[in-house]
Order: sequence, then structure tokens, then C-alpha cells
Amino acid sequence: MDVDAALSPIVETASGKLRGGASNGIFAFKGVPYGASTAGANRFMPPRPPEPWAGIRDALGYRGQAPQLPGRPERRPELQTILGPKDTTPEIEDCLTLNFWTPGLGDNAKRPVMVWLHGGAFAYGSGNRAVTEGTSLARRGDVVVVSVNHRLNIFGFLHLADIGGERFAHSGNAGVLDLVAALEWVRDNIEHFGGDPGNVTIFGESGGGGKVSVLLAMPRARGLFHRAVIQSGATIRVSTRERANALAEAALKEFGIGRVDCERLQQVPADRLAAAIAPASRAVGRTRWPLLDRYDFGPVADGAELPQQPFDPEAPAIADHIPLMIGGTREESGFFLADDDEVWERRLTEESLRSRIAAVAGDDAGRVLDTYRTLYPQADREGLLIAALTGSNFWIRTVLLAERKAARRTSPVYMYSLDWQSPACAGRLKAHHAMDLPFVFDTTDVPDTTKGAPGARELAGVMSASWAAFARDGNPENPAIPRWPAYTPDERATMVFDANRHVVTDPDRDARLLWTLIVSRQG
Repeated sequence: MDVDAALSPIVETASGKLRGGASNGIFAFKGVPYGASTAGANRFMPPRPPEPWAGIRDALGYRGQAPQLPGRPERRPELQTILGPKDTTPEIEDCLTLNFWTPGLGDNAKRPVMVWLHGGAFAYGSGNRAVTEGTSLARRGDVVVVSVNHRLNIFGFLHLADIGGERFAHSGNAGVLDLVAALEWVRDNIEHFGGDPGNVTIFGESGGGGKVSVLLAMPRARGLFHRAVIQSGATIRVSTRERANALAEAALKEFGIGRVDCERLQQVPADRLAAAIAPASRAVGRTRWPLLDRYDFGPVADGAELPQQPFDPEAPAIADHIPLMIGGTREESGFFLADDDEVWERRLTEESLRSRIAAVAGDDAGRVLDTYRTLYPQADREGLLIAALTGSNFWIRTVLLAERKAARRTSPVYMYSLDWQSPACAGRLKAHHAMDLPFVFDTTDVPDTTKGAPGARELAGVMSASWAAFARDGNPENPAIPRWPAYTPDERATMVFDANRHVVTDPDRDARLLWTLIVSRQG
């Protein structure tokens, strides 16, 4: 490859030629369309192929992000850049884009492909974040990294099938069908970017882990990926048709639109449509959900695109052949409780502690508190709350999904826990939710949580190498870590990523047994 081609590489795809960029030996292509605009008549519809183009199209910068959930509160000032800078690209309905990073073009290397699904609870987020930029991971692992933007919230998950008829049959899962379309684009084109379409790993954190969970249960995604990683986002159950129908009825009522006139929603301005999310959710009512249930305007177990709940009552048989790596961070909930003044300022009372735990554990709140006090005798009330809510909101879903997948004994499951604690904010956040992002992507100089922290770069080297090893052959073992046995319901081997990597068996067993009992009672 000559100098000009190395600096401005041009790649042929099924839709046309793309011009990318290069930096430090890694080629990057950004804002690549894998689908047409989802505005107007395409709103709520399955994704359509992108329009082909003539000549050479520049793919040198991010193009935009999907319309976001409005009205989210600002974080306290010291947390604004805890995960690095936000995506400032415009919110647009022409949002079906991919970003690629690859060490080689046209070299027939057939590298493993790692497709990143961003977090944000199916409601917000972007594949354009600096903390998940793929250059370092592509270089360290000799892999092709792909990030995806797709429809979110009401734009991607308004279930109109039972109201508007066949025309809207796919509207409730349109945002996940976008992901299927992205994976189809990868299958058809990634070889031009140095990747192997027969070795694709999907991986995601938080809501991105939920997306991985759902894709594992979707027949239309079968064969489009070959390994899966769920980071802090195990999803057992999503919305039912009944709840999705109620939300759709409430949204129509917000605009005074009758059931027979669903198509009028396609002409509502995007900002007005997004503004209907909160009142529609309030109208349906959010009483205390069972701990395994997730998402309002998110995927729907509609019996068609998603034939069953993702991992309830068992793991889907169509995922039998997919090796899985799954885990989370030790103190996930510290990230969410950081905006709570009572917790942040260390003035949580015993009464408040008990009432907060009762909100998720009901009559078992006392047993939960006693269990965590036994497990963590040195913890203060704030630490106990973080531990209990991490157990209820994250860890038990991770454990149950891993158990159900491993119980089928058809492909290996690998469990991990990130226990390294961030020194940011005087150490208050500990091993918080989303702290794994800079370690997996080897971008520890980007977010405040790891920037300049002793040992952070070294741990990033270990974790990114483990993720790339798993993407290569379905086993995360590599020279940087000790032997990592597969997770089984009998052994429960868990790799702990900390200053010293080590494997533990059945961590926090008593808490696991208690939360399993609680969720079984909730149904």
C-alpha cells in the first residue's frame, strides 16, 4: 500500500466506495451507513438497505447519534467526565451507522471481528464515545472492532403490531432489527476491512449487554455471530405484549391519535415524539417490578421476532452453540447512587438504608441486610446499600443467565468480576458500573475514572487481551492471566480482575442463594 493509500485508504463495499483514515497503523472508517434513514415513512418500520452511492464517500468522522431519551438529569459536576467526553454529534433519525477500526486492509488476514453494542438501557447512548473508540483494542488484539448506532426508546420500540396491524408488525422490536441489519452488513462486507465474517463476537455493556442477551434469543440473528460477551447487562426478561400495548395506547393518547390512524405518528416531529415517553410510562404506571423484568420502551417478547423471554424460564436453544463470557463490576450501583446526596455525603440513616433495601427485597429486607453485614463486616451503611443494590439489580441477573446457559452444557460460559477500585472522587465510586469500558477498549487515559490511576494501563492490557482472546477462539485464556475454568452450576469459577488476577469459586454464595430465593418468589 503506497503512502497516499495508507493515509486515505479506499475500500469497496456493497453500497459503494468508502474513504477512511489512518493513524498509528490502524485504519478507521466512521459514519458508514448500514441502513436508510428511519425518518418519515420508514419510522417504526424494519430497517431498509442504505441507498447506494456513486464515486467515493468520505467515512472520516462520526455522522450522528440516534434520538436520545429526553429529560435525563445532569450528573453532579465531578461526575460529568467520569467516563470521558460525551458524544456531541447531532441527534438524527438517519442514525443507522457503523464505525470500524482495523489493523489491515486487503491482506486476507481474516481477523476476529468484535461488534460493540453500546449501553444506555435501550433508551440512550451512542457508538461514538471516545472511551469505546476501537483503535487500541484493534491494535492490541489484532482484531477488527465495529461499533453500532441504532434506533432507541420510542423510535425503536413502540409496539404497534396489535393496534396498527400487519404494517406495524415489527415496530416493537425495530431497534433490535437494526442490530440484525448491522450484523448482516458485517457479514457481507467485513472481509474488505480485514475481518472474518465467520468469526464475529458481539459484546456490550449495561444496556448493550441487554442487546446481546436479546440477540442470543432471536432466530433472525442466528448465524450472524459466533461468540457473545455480556458486561453488566444480563437480561432475563423484557417487556410483555400486554405492557407494550398499554404503552403504545398511552403514546397515541398523548397526540390524540386513534388506533386506526397509527401512521400519523410517522409525521410527528421527532422531539415531540420523544417527549411522549415519560408521560406514557407514567400513564401505564410503574409499580415495583419483579427484579428480573426490564425496560419500558425496549424489546418486546412478541412471539414473533422474539419468540420467548430471552432467558426465562431457561436459556434459548438457538444459543446453544455460542460460547459466552459474562460478568460485571464489584460495586455497580455506586455509579447510580453517586447522584444521591444522602449517599454521596455519607449521611445515610439506618431507617433510610432499610427502606431502600425493602423497595427491592420486600419482606426479605432484614435478611438481605443481615447477609451483607456478615459478608462485609467493615462496610458502612452506604457501602452496604451499594452492595445490596448491586446484588439485586445486576449480579443476580448475571448469575441466573450464566446458570441457565451453562446448564444446557452445549458451549462454555466464562464468568468474571472486575474488582479494581477507581481512585477518582476520593475512591467513593469503587468498582463502579461502566468502569470496565476503558479496560476492555484499552482507553484508560480517556475517562476520569482511570486516567493516571496506578496500575490502570497494566490492567487494561490484561483485560483487552482476554476479550480479544475470547473473540479469537471462544476461550479467554491468555498468558496474562491464570487458568480460567468454565463456569458451571457446580463449580461457579469466576475470574477476578484486580491488581492480581485470580479465580474464586462461588463468590458471595449466601447472597446468591438469598437473591435467587427472592426473585423466585417475585415470579
